[in-house]
Amino acid sequence: MKIIFKCVPFTALTLHELYALLALRQEVFMVEQNCCYLDADGKDLSAWHLLGSDTEGVLLAHTRLLPTGISYPEYASIGRVVTSKTIRNYGVGKTLMQESLRHMERLYPQQPIKISAQSYLLKSYTNLGFESTGHTYIEDDIPHTSMIFKGL
Repeated sequence: MKIIFKCVPFTALTLHELYALLALRQEVFMVEQNCCYLDADGKDLSAWHLLGSDTEGVLLAHTRLLPTGISYPEYASIGRVVTSKTIRNYGVGKTLMQESLRHMERLYPQQPIKISAQSYLLKSYTNLGFESTGHTYIEDDIPHTSMIFKGL
């Protein structure tokens, strides 16, 4: 499956792109994972958005890339990591994170990166170069672990 990536700041998102990324996040986080939370938390405004679409332009994957000081005082971060159910188990999640890390280095060079990982994905994130801080917590009824990118 071919995914075409595009990375833009919030102000460059088209209305259709914004609608598609919000719909995808609601579909996965709120409907599939049954999490009731305020998705429009104000952080999107400061983020760069990595959009992964198929060749027809359908959004299938998304992350938001945040500078230091937005989610964590001393770390840049990658958040709202989401892939459509239709493309899971094809390696798109790994590719999405690799693209996210590549853009993080371009946008926020040499800034340390911290993520809040759903705990069931720890092995996947560890394989990408993240290391657990040992801080595990419940967020929206789902176990999460803080992780720091150490590189490969």
